[in-house]
Amino acid sequence: MQPPKGRTLVNFETNFYTERGEFTRTVRLLGRRVELRIWPASFGWRFGDGQSQRSTSPGAAYPDLEITHRYLQEGRVSPSVDTTYAAQFRVGGGPWRDVAGTVTIAGSPQSLRVVEARPVLVGG
Repeated sequence: MQPPKGRTLVNFETNFYTERGEFTRTVRLLGRRVELRIWPASFGWRFGDGQSQRSTSPGAAYPDLEITHRYLQEGRVSPSVDTTYAAQFRVGGGPWRDVAGTVTIAGSPQSLRVVEARPVLVGG
């Protein structure tokens, strides 16, 4: 989340992103080499205030604001992101084949405090 350190402002575009990316694995199954290619196909963003959003984007760090949310009131929230993975496999160096279906892994909620800024005039 950005801004960092678990705090954001009311009516401020809070930025969200994840760094979960594609990965590969090679296993032996019944004496055969099986390669797996697994990638995030979609993301379910839960902002902790009852609002949510789905995307195919993992978001991005500032200044590339792709996934943002504006909190409308003060309080503590626990946003999280669920990642849905798709995959392909191949056996013995053969052609890649799609794995039927997807798997969604629930993300761990993060603690976020939404505060209201109070304007203060200061002398120069």
